[in-house]
Amino acid sequence: ATKVQLQLGGGLRSPHLIREALDLGFARAVIGTAAAVDPGFVPEMLGLVDAAHLAVGIDSRDGLVAVRGWTETSTTRAEDLARRVVQAGIETLVYTDIARDGMLSGPDLAGAVSMNIFGAQVIVSGGVAGSGDVRAICRAGLGGVIVGRALYEGQLTLSEALRAAVCSPSL
Repeated sequence: ATKVQLQLGGGLRSPHLIREALDLGFARAVIGTAAAVDPGFVPEMLGLVDAAHLAVGIDSRDGLVAVRGWTETSTTRAEDLARRVVQAGIETLVYTDIARDGMLSGPDLAGAVSMNIFGAQVIVSGGVAGSGDVRAICRAGLGGVIVGRALYEGQLTLSEALRAAVCSPSL
């Protein structure tokens, strides 16, 4: 049997909620708004929880970080948030170009790669339409991919996605 590791994100804006998620058995908590609006939040959390159990979700709208469930756009550039949280000790970023989310228009590979320069694993979300997108993410040396609508609508099967994710990153 395979043990599936789950991560939880969305609305985790306090140490209590993050601790509760991890205590329930989630392998990783993804924090977004709290990391974007409070520069001290990530260092505080890393004092309480191992970095392996945290990721920062960077939801980008035209290069700026969207917060509070994408209802507001901050003045923080996505790259600046990535740099700040990785320097604080975060090892995993989940990057979403929200204009592409659910659109099957292809992921923002350039935006994701721009996050990759800071040394964290970057998981790409938003816009994935098929196995070619998964392969491109893999070849770019990014850490992972989140696929939604392409699976729901049958444009991509799980087995196709898994096959496409086995690659040699381009140099």
